Amino acid sequence: MRVIIQRVKYAKCHIDNQVYSEINQGFMCLVGIKNGDTAKEVEKVAKKVIGMRIFDDAEGKMNLNLAAVNGEVLSISQFTLYGDSRKGNRPSFVEAMKPPVASDLYDYFNQLISEAGIPIKTGIFGAEMQIEMINDGPITIILDSEVL
Repeated sequence: MRVIIQRVKYAKCHIDNQVYSEINQGFMCLVGIKNGDTAKEVEKVAKKVIGMRIFDDAEGKMNLNLAAVNGEVLSISQFTLYGDSRKGNRPSFVEAMKPPVASDLYDYFNQLISEAGIPIKTGIFGAEMQIEMINDGPITIILDSEVL
């Protein structure tokens, strides 16, 4: 499982030219599920997202997590995180898990964030979406369950 975290001032998910969901300060998370991932990987990555301390404290040091700043999460499913471009110029996505299992694990990830008391909004799994955001910092963190 891979999650790209972007610290944002705000983020919006547009579907069919309309705002589907939006958050204020928090994390915009791109969430990729790969073949072989299980609830165990989802739990490990969700715990890391919830605890990630990348908001500034009073001294300007990145030391605060989502809960400390009343942050929110916009979670967007993103199978392209498992694009393999080693051969040619067209990525292969054979490592990306197919629905419905990938959708179930994505929903479980979102459930864990919510159960931790973090407000979370989502896109629609598998939909064409446009994401609007202001990356704050910019701060971008890559989490991969294989190295956590």
